Amino acid sequence: MTTELYLLVLAASIVLLLVLTIAVKLHPFVALISTTAFVGFATGMPLDQIIKSIEGGIGGFLGMLAPILVLGAIVGKMMEVSGGAERLARTLIRLLGRRNTHWAMMIVGYICGIPVFFQVGIVLLMPLLFSVARAAGMSLVMVGLPMIIGLFTVHCVVPPHPAATAVAVALHADLGKVILYGLIVGLPAAAIAGPIIGKMIGDKFTLQPPEHLLQIAALPDDQLPRLDVTLITILCPLVLMISKTVFEMALGANHPIMPVINFIGQPITALFIAAILAYFTLGLARGRDMTSLRSFSESAIGPMAAILVIIGASGAFNKVLMDSGIGAALKVVLTAWQIDPYLLSWGTALIMHIAIGGATIAMLTTVGLILPILPLYPGVDPALVAVAIGIGTIGFSHVNDPGFWFVKEYFGLSMPDMFKTYTASTIIAAFVGLATLMAFRLVIGA
Repeated sequence: MTTELYLLVLAASIVLLLVLTIAVKLHPFVALISTTAFVGFATGMPLDQIIKSIEGGIGGFLGMLAPILVLGAIVGKMMEVSGGAERLARTLIRLLGRRNTHWAMMIVGYICGIPVFFQVGIVLLMPLLFSVARAAGMSLVMVGLPMIIGLFTVHCVVPPHPAATAVAVALHADLGKVILYGLIVGLPAAAIAGPIIGKMIGDKFTLQPPEHLLQIAALPDDQLPRLDVTLITILCPLVLMISKTVFEMALGANHPIMPVINFIGQPITALFIAAILAYFTLGLARGRDMTSLRSFSESAIGPMAAILVIIGASGAFNKVLMDSGIGAALKVVLTAWQIDPYLLSWGTALIMHIAIGGATIAMLTTVGLILPILPLYPGVDPALVAVAIGIGTIGFSHVNDPGFWFVKEYFGLSMPDMFKTYTASTIIAAFVGLATLMAFRLVIGA
């Protein structure tokens, strides 16, 4: 096949994926596997090779990811049931003062969003949001938008979130570097698109959240865990994974202590330690028994199945793109175009998010398109590419994004007001994040 025909098949596969997920409303797993098979057939791959590529792609992606995501879900669940997020929010509001409640809620969303999913974070923090907004005399948009943007930014950019982790693994990026880069690059994006924009537009919109949400009471202060316990538990896996990167840079890969540091800093080890710590600090130490901990773990692991099969299917899609010859065709075209790899990664993710909607499938589709062309850029930093994909995915959340509707229902905003608040803020976050990333790459020489 010619390069043009390969690119035509690629374009057709993206259109097919959009049709299957948006128009036909197939489950993303079925849509991705169907699209993967189409690519194999259309490019003339032998039938047995299509099956081998699908199996290899799924196995290669899930081998490392499954335990990481399950352990991360357990840590998030323990924070959810313990009230750790509320403790963090109340402490920050006391420290920053009620006039800066919107900044406090952005920080809460940014930190609490590390171990919990975007939607879970919203449900978890909404009762607190209503109470602090009333106490501070601020509009719900002014206080709530920073929290939402903080949650969504780390959801897209920072492992151990499923899509961010899957992208990092696919790119063979150091997870510690992805976490460190993601937190640094994401913070200005969340700060400008959240509290600064929220303060500018907050009083212009009226929210009508569902009545039952307004009746949910926040937990009494004496039922919440201590702040130090909460922070240690949340930050434990991040510190362990980042320390591996920092020690390697400071001591060198051949230092005698590095095998131990590498073992502790591996994502599976770090999250296993964090999960055991969470069982004690947020569970047993607060009067929970082992039966409760098992129940919490089961409720955390169950929802991961749907995410894992989607990630596995995206791995199959990536593998078939590589094995079919489409990856090589992309290299030929992009060699002539000479597009900056970070800008290309960001732009592709933004387009995929606009087209597909869901952040997870948008990120996984993007990495499948970007992965074949990375060899064109010998000096590229895979960790920064992973962050660029995450930052691009933040942008332009609209009606085909499940998260858009989740925010709409919980905040009670009209459709035009959702575009003026939430969608606009995600666009601002994506562009601020891009500018920050481009400045940061100069600092680290990437």
